[in-house]
Amino acid sequence: MSFSINNPEMMREIIMDNYQNPRNVAVVDDKNYITIHMDSASCIDDIYIQVLIKDGKVSDCKWHGKGCAISTASTSIMSEMILGKTIQEADKMMAEFNKMMAGEPYDEETLGEAICFANVNRQPSRITCANISWRGLKKAFDKEEKKDE
Repeated sequence: MSFSINNPEMMREIIMDNYQNPRNVAVVDDKNYITIHMDSASCIDDIYIQVLIKDGKVSDCKWHGKGCAISTASTSIMSEMILGKTIQEADKMMAEFNKMMAGEPYDEETLGEAICFANVNRQPSRITCANISWRGLKKAFDKEEKKDE
């Protein structure tokens, strides 16, 4: 399915579906997962991202915690998007997502369902909600990179 910022109703539906039925929610008790805790001083967002990286690829991504509709939906979508991707591919997705959040030109194709957050930057206070899990993923990748040094 092709997603477009020209269909605000579809964008709302994607956000609400991922908020009401979040994907990949689970607590993992496995030392092979990198666990990152992220919270926000300006919102209820308090989440844990758990990423399993094998051979440079995201083998699994789980998360748990509480968050507003935007952070929950964004985390759900991110956790689906990165599965099976190399760290470099996921980094590219993060870069495009950050461009979108900053109101800069970005590649819609790279973002898939995450395009539903295209208008979040109109409410600057919501940008933190939308990118909290993406920032957590970046921290997980940084941690993985340090293990290899």
